[in-house]
This record gives sequence, structure tokens and C-alpha cells, in this order.
Amino acid sequence: MPHEEPMKALVLDFGGVISKTLFETHSNTERALGLVPGQLTWKGPFAPETDPLWVSMQADEISERDYWLTRSKETGSLVGQDWTKMSDLLIAARGDVPNEVIRPEFLETLARTKDAGCLVAILSNELDLFYGTEFRKKLTFLPQIDVIHDATYTKTLKPVREAYHNLIADFDLRADQCVFVDDQMRNVVGARAVGMATVHFDVLNPQQSYAEAERLLGLHERIEK
Repeated sequence: MPHEEPMKALVLDFGGVISKTLFETHSNTERALGLVPGQLTWKGPFAPETDPLWVSMQADEISERDYWLTRSKETGSLVGQDWTKMSDLLIAARGDVPNEVIRPEFLETLARTKDAGCLVAILSNELDLFYGTEFRKKLTFLPQIDVIHDATYTKTLKPVREAYHNLIADFDLRADQCVFVDDQMRNVVGARAVGMATVHFDVLNPQQSYAEAERLLGLHERIEK
């Protein structure tokens, strides 16, 4: 449905939306950790029938943080490490080359969004908690992001309404002027409840998801003008 006025902001989750999931980069992780190719078998949404822990998380029986803490501990044990935080796994797997796991589709949409004069934000439940404080310093695109709300520090996790409201307040915009993109449906529902336009990001088809975000932002119409 067309909007009476153009959208003004794109709000993105980080893990899965901006960065590729760990499921997609098992070969990179195995290489970085010196594991045997194919040793990491959990594949989340790419093969939920082989990942009962992922199914439990999707059913809200455990939290996303609980899921990744378990995977971190399991992977650490494979290399003789006692990993107690998700960041232990992520830093070891991709800390030195974070830009290599950034989705190219994101970078393309980011460029078009900024060219159209829209604001761009990251709304994450665990950016620094999962990736470590040094990770974001190595992300070359980060200067183009207008606002970052990271629950590592705000302590307000999606899908709590305040997480969205606080970000929107930083923009000084209305909720219906923002497009929100997340790969977790519970967070999409939370954004929709406060009045944001939403895209449930499909990690199996990132190009289509970003195309939908651009459509909601009206980027093609703006570029044509």
C-alpha cells in the first residue's frame, strides 16, 4: 500500500541481516579453528530438521542468547577451549576479517538508501555482546550508519516496545516512517506492533528480502526522479 509521504529510515538487525549467519560460514569457521571440514553440523534455518536446539529457540523454549551460548561452548570444546560467551566463538571464527562475512546485498542497499537521503540504523540485541567490542571498529561501512542501538548497553531487547520507541525517538520520526528488517519473526511482530513497516528477512533469500525493503522505502521511485 503506498504511503502518503516517503519513508525516511531503514532499521536493520545485524546478525543474519547485515552479516551472514554462522550457519552459512561453517567452512570459514572450521578453517579458522583448524577443524575438519564438515565437523560443524548444526545448520539452524538451513536444515532445522537436523538442529532440534534451533527448533526449541524458534518455539521460544529457549532464548536466542541461550542457543548461541550452547553452540559456543560446544565449538570451544572441539578445540580444547572453555568458551563461556558467544563472543568467544565469533571472535575466533571471524574477528580478524569481519568485512568478509558482510552480505553484499546489504552493502548495495545501504548505498542506494543513503543516496536517496534516508537514514540508516542498526537495532541489535547483542552486537558487542556477541561479536566483541573490537569487531565494529573493523567494519568499513559503519561510518554510514546514523544510529546504533545495541542492547548490550541499552539493556532493552527486541521485541520489547521500548527498544523500537527509543530508536525512533533518536531519529525524531514516527514509527510509520521507518522500515524495519529482522530475521527473527518475534522481533518483526514487535516492530509491526508499534507501527513500523516490516520485512521478515529470509536468510535463504537475502536478495529478495533487501529488494522488499527497498520497495517499502520507495527507493526506485526516488532514483527515477
